[in-house]
Amino acid sequence: MLETTDPSPAHWDQFVREQPRAHVLQRAPWGQLKEAFGWRVIRIGLADGDTLAAGAQILLRPLPLNMGTMAYMPMGPYATSDEHLEQLWKAIDRRLKDEGTAFLKWEPGIFQGGSPDIERWGFRESPQTIQPPNTILIDISEDEDDILTRMSQSTRRKVRVSQRKGIRYYEGTRDDVDVFCSMMETTGERNEFGVHEADYYRMAYDLFVADGSAKLILAEHEGDPLAGIMVFAQGETAWYLYGASASAKRNLMASYGVQWEAIQWAKQRGVNYYDMWGIPDEDSATLEDEFQERTDGLWGVYGFKRGWGGEIVRSVGAWDKIYNPLIYTAYWTAAQLRD
Repeated sequence: MLETTDPSPAHWDQFVREQPRAHVLQRAPWGQLKEAFGWRVIRIGLADGDTLAAGAQILLRPLPLNMGTMAYMPMGPYATSDEHLEQLWKAIDRRLKDEGTAFLKWEPGIFQGGSPDIERWGFRESPQTIQPPNTILIDISEDEDDILTRMSQSTRRKVRVSQRKGIRYYEGTRDDVDVFCSMMETTGERNEFGVHEADYYRMAYDLFVADGSAKLILAEHEGDPLAGIMVFAQGETAWYLYGASASAKRNLMASYGVQWEAIQWAKQRGVNYYDMWGIPDEDSATLEDEFQERTDGLWGVYGFKRGWGGEIVRSVGAWDKIYNPLIYTAYWTAAQLRD
């Protein structure tokens, strides 16, 4: 029987980096980022001496009206065997009950070639997701010409235009984060989605760019900021989590240029997949029927993302494990009234 532990951030981060499905949202720096903005972080591990065999990073947040606590686990847990996974779930349940948790929301992420038996662990499908369940996944394991060939003709042309118009692409420093944030505000207003406050992006830069697992790429033309992207990478996957573009000189196609620069950076790291991170949660037929008319929410960026030659992939979605049925029911009843 393995010992239940509370691994240090450094110990946990090393363990995550070694996992085949390593994900940025399970890394210790991501926990630090969320902890600075209203969440509390716990890490539950199973260890044989100093060697972790299983574990999870879980975020906790108070529910409104003093209804207790909700827990959220994105993209974990990790275990080296089914036996260890079973022991880990028991340790998670004990810890969350001790924390007064009303329910645990679990978003396991994308599983290539078969999903886990989620209901086996006592979960039910959730009426609410936190991360977008639908995405476009680009295979970047082949050479650049093959990646370009798989793009739509329109996207490929715009990438080439972005390379010929005198745009300067460069790696942003921390001082450039404010420029990026200003463009994020513009993009959020234009595409009707919310953005984080500037301190959030500054801290994300400090935590991930410094250790080489993220990069801020910016584009400017004759002194005018045009576009930017903050891309993250871990293991076999890179994630396009944050992107922005100014309203000026959009004919120069700088948003295509920074995306292409990010794909090249990920490829140089040995990454095989580039996750465009979030499109409307609809089937392929609906997406194609409606993308030219819709601009709300993730529809505003789907038209851009669809042309990069990737595959539409849906994660296994969000699932809830209920520890306090009364509070869980009250929480969702209140949420429905708010909507």
